[in-house]
Formats: sequence, structure tokens, C-alpha cells
Amino acid sequence: MSEEGVLAVLGLEGVLLDTTDIVVLSVVLCALIYLAVSRLAGSKDAARLPPSAMAPSAATSFSNEDWLSRMKRTKKTVAIFYGSQTGTAEEYAQRLVLEARGYGLKAIVVDMQDADFESFSTMAEEIEGALAVFCVATYGEGDPTDNAQDFWDSLKGVRDGDGPDLGKLNFAVFGLGNRTYELFNEVGRYMDKSLSTLGANRLCNAGEGDDNEDIEEDFSKWCETLWAATCAEYNIDPESIAVDSNRQYELTMVEDIPRRVFVGEPAVPGSFASQRRPYTPKNPFLAKVAVKKELFKDTDRSCLHIELDITGANVRYTAGDHVAIFPSNNAALVDKLGVLLDIDLDQLINMTALDEDVKKKHPFPCPCSFRTALTHYIDITSLPKPHVLRAIAEESVDAKAKDFLLGITSKARKHDYAKWIQQDHRTIVQVLEDLPEARPSVSLLLELLPRLQPRYYSISSSSKRHPQCIHVTVAVVHFTTPLGIEMGGVCTSWLASLEAGLSTVPIFVRSSGFRLPLKQSTPVVMVGPGTGIAPFRGFLQERSYHAQEKGVTLGETLLLFGCQHKAKHFLYEEELEEFTREGTISDLQLAFSRDGPEKVYVQRRLREVGATVFKLLKEQRGHLYVCGDAKFMARDVSKTITELAVEHGGMTEQQAVNWAKDLRKRKRYCEDIWS
Repeated sequence: MSEEGVLAVLGLEGVLLDTTDIVVLSVVLCALIYLAVSRLAGSKDAARLPPSAMAPSAATSFSNEDWLSRMKRTKKTVAIFYGSQTGTAEEYAQRLVLEARGYGLKAIVVDMQDADFESFSTMAEEIEGALAVFCVATYGEGDPTDNAQDFWDSLKGVRDGDGPDLGKLNFAVFGLGNRTYELFNEVGRYMDKSLSTLGANRLCNAGEGDDNEDIEEDFSKWCETLWAATCAEYNIDPESIAVDSNRQYELTMVEDIPRRVFVGEPAVPGSFASQRRPYTPKNPFLAKVAVKKELFKDTDRSCLHIELDITGANVRYTAGDHVAIFPSNNAALVDKLGVLLDIDLDQLINMTALDEDVKKKHPFPCPCSFRTALTHYIDITSLPKPHVLRAIAEESVDAKAKDFLLGITSKARKHDYAKWIQQDHRTIVQVLEDLPEARPSVSLLLELLPRLQPRYYSISSSSKRHPQCIHVTVAVVHFTTPLGIEMGGVCTSWLASLEAGLSTVPIFVRSSGFRLPLKQSTPVVMVGPGTGIAPFRGFLQERSYHAQEKGVTLGETLLLFGCQHKAKHFLYEEELEEFTREGTISDLQLAFSRDGPEKVYVQRRLREVGATVFKLLKEQRGHLYVCGDAKFMARDVSKTITELAVEHGGMTEQQAVNWAKDLRKRKRYCEDIWS
């Protein structure tokens, strides 16, 4: 651009400037142009979304008012925050609001993603008797849930002496976790400790729910402690407790067809019919099932290899990431529930909050039909929890049904609930079939049954080899209950019913910390029996790409894989053999637990090559990856690693434990496990 052009753009025509001035002004102008172009480029994907996608969703109807302002305006004193990955923590938060009402306390539910950490000092100062209750889940390797990540980062960033003063704030924490994981309830424990360190008054000891045992019982016991402490702190007479309604939403029939109706979309009506980027949990991409094939040679069991076409979606992933899949409930089961509830499944409905001040105006996307709600939004196959059965009992006009349900959900008869619901595996469908006289209203079930959540699968491909396709490896769940009823996993059974080339699956990708080392020359040890092989197939594709296409020298790659029978269940056998032939796998250790006189698992193979494993991890600073069952396999592998350090490294048992912890801390011992 000429000197005159620069001056004209900046509105400085006629001003006398020397050469240095012109150079400086030119640099400034270029920077301004760069920023403008960057903003436009960054907004391209957002601009592709329809106006409804940019606005608050009908499912939540968020206002612009922040949670603290809403508390002050409505004179609420209790805020119940939830950090939830599967919906349980959110459900507990909603139940606490109802219980708080019974104690005469006005409470509000707050999503952790809306919780500005700095606002807590304002809450403590400006709301007299403020109480903050946290229901927070720990996910993965001691990580917070997606919606609590920002709050967690802020809390972790607080250094001694520089955090907000929370001296006037009362708080309580209930953590949700699974004791089979190494860092059980890490988020809840850290939050409880940190808030206390910042001066907040701990109202009662933190509760810890164990999903591997009876998390519902853990929560119920903690609630008793919480409300006893609350009554003492706020001078509430426990004897004056009012039994409050379980209802927070009102069901209405929609007679005039509205312009926008939800048909399964999680947040944006019409987003399935008109797909526009960016694709997120609220705006998933409909990926076509390109390939679906059976991996097992077994008439009794099934494991599917599924390839999801993401061509043109601009969906990026890295080996080790997870793909979230939104499943649909079984159509025949939905039809049966419609008959049991005596409803027209195609009737359009709306569920609207009774409290105008709540942020979540609808419990699920509305308006929609009964069929859509029961197919896409309500979990109709989970086992009904005691509070749901109690609500059905309270609504029932049949004395016998009422007495039965109130009886098995009482503290004195917990074993009867365990037998009738948990051991016999009764879903809401079986409850209604066995107690037709109970006849709960459909509105009660729509409100109290849990929401149907997306299922997460380890991606079993590398974007280096498959940039336009995401592969998943799915073990289809199928079993017969003690009542003789054939049941299947919600998502796996649904995926098994889809047709390649025709069916589509709503998905989004979630980034994971389960990552290959940055340097391909770093040795890796991978332990993945069964479908635990999934992310390692992606790892191997990635390392093969770097070696075959880029000429990179790979570090040693040791894979330990196991299954029941080699002839029936050896997943990706030909591929693993090819990876071994080409040198991507330097050592393939196999364990077939049912092919010999004794059961052999990957844990044994790990011990047999223990000297090599320890050398790779200790001397060559290799990385260890474990994927699969958390309850037995991953725990045994963890124990074996410390034993190897003692045997081959001359460490004491405590030194070995500390060494393994240090590997985890440095992200050189990573797990992608489930229970």
C-alpha cells in the first residue's frame, strides 16, 4: 500500500509524517487487518448455525441473568451446584432442591459451567446465611466432568493466600465416584479441602458415593447428615418438616402444531434436518454408518466393528479420543410403555417449570411427542430408584400398591428393594406390568425418570489413516433377567439394529488425555484385553503411519491382548499380525483365558515379560497404557507394576508405589477404563 493509501485509511490525509512514522502506522494497519480477518474466520462455523442454534435452547431456556443475580432477586439462600457426566449428579441436585423446600429453605440449582469461582465471595458477603452445596462427579483419572472443568481450573489455580475470602459461606460436598479407580472421588475431596482452606464453613463431612457399590444408599445417608447439620446451623425444627411435592414441572398437551418441534435433537430444534457446523454436545453430527461387521465367530456373543462417516463435518479427532453416541430406546419397548400408560404416543406435549425463576424451563427438549420423549430423552431401561417408587406410591389410589411400594423403599426393608428391583432387574416397564393398579401419571414418570445420556466409546482408529471416518469397537450387551426377560444394552442393541449405508448416528467427539507420547521413538507398553484393544488399534495405526509414511524410527511397542477363545474372540487378529510383521508391534503377548487347562489373563503375561516392561518404563522412560475393565484387570495391572518395580528395580514396596504414582502424575501411566 502506498504512503497516501495508508494515510487515507487512517484518516490522516494531509498530515506530514517521516518514513519511520509511515512504517509504524503500516505495521499497526496490518495488525488491525489481521485481527479483523481472524475474527471473521473464527466466526465462520458459528455463522453456519441457524439462529435457533445461536440462541438459548428450548430444552433449557437460559436467560442472560447469572445465577447469583437470580438468587438475590428471588431471595434464595441455598445454591446447589452439580458437576455431572452421566446425569446422576444433576439428578441429585434437583432432589436436594425439593428436600430443601421441606425445610423452609429456598434453593436454586446451578450448572457448574455457569459457576464463576470469583462470585462465591460475593455470595458469602451479600446473601446472609448463604449455603453452597456441591454434587460433583469424578471422571476418568481423577478429572472433573466436562461442565465443571473451568471451575476446577480456577480452583486449582488458587495459591495460598491469594484466593477469595469465603469466611461467611457455609458449604457441603457430595462426591460421586467409583472405588475401582485409582483416584476415587478426587474432585469432591479436593473441592471440600480447598473451600475449607479458603475459610468457608464446612457444614458436614463430605459424602462419598461409590457407583461400584450402592451410590443411592451413600447419597441417602449423606442427606440425613446434611439436613441434620443444616437444621442445627439455621435453627430449624426437624419436627416441623413439611412433605413437599415431588413435582417441579407441569405437563400440557399441545393441540396446535408449533413451528418447531423436537424430534430427538438434544438442544436445537431442526438441527438434525439441517446439519450445520460446529458440531458439539448440543449440536451433534449425524454420521452415516458406513461399515458394520461382526468381529466374533461366536453364536452366543457379538462384538461389532462400526465405521462412522464424518466426511464434510470438519470433525477432528486424535487417537485416544472418545466418540459420544446418542442412542435411542427400543421402539417395541416404547410401544409397550405407551400401552401401559394408556397414552397416544404421537400426542405433542410440553413440560414447563412451575417455578418461573428456574433456569431450566424444561426437563428435556420441548415441545415434542410422547414417542420422542420416551425414545430419545427418557431412560426407560434403568432400574427405578427408591424416590421414584415412593413418588408412584404417593400418587397411587390403590392402598395395596401404595403400601407395597412404601414398604420396600423404607429404611427397614432395603433388602426387599434390592431383591425386587436390583436382583430381579425390574425396569419401570416390569414395575408397571407387575403393579398395574399403581397407575402413575405419565407426567410423573417423565419428570422423575433419569434422562437418556450419550454413551462414550474409545475411538479405534487414527485420523492419520482415517481422517473422514471414526471407528468404534462395540461389545453388544445381551442378557436374560431372573424374571426370564430378554434385555439388551440401550446403545449397543440400538447400534446392532442399524443398517450400513442407510442409518445415521448422532455423535460428537470428546478430547481425551489418553495420548501417545509426542516422540514416536518413545517406547510404549499397551495392556488391552477384549474391547480394551480399541484405542490401541488407533495408536498402532498412528505409529504405523509415522513409520511407513514419514520414515520415523519407532520406539519399542509392546502390546498385551487377551480374550476367552482365540478362535472365537481374537479381535483384529489379521491386523495385529500385520502390525507385527511390519515392525510397528515389536512384541505381541497374547492370553486366551479359556483355551487351556487353566485361565491365563494379560496380568500373567505382564509378569512374564516383567523385566522388559520395567526396563522400558524405568530406563527408557516409556509410557504405560491400560484400557478395559477397572474392577479386576486394571487393578491387577496396577498391583503387578509395583511388584515389577520391587522385583526388577530393587525398590521397597513403598518406593514402588510412589514410583507408580509418579508415572501417573507425569502422564506416563494412563488408563482408559470402565467398571
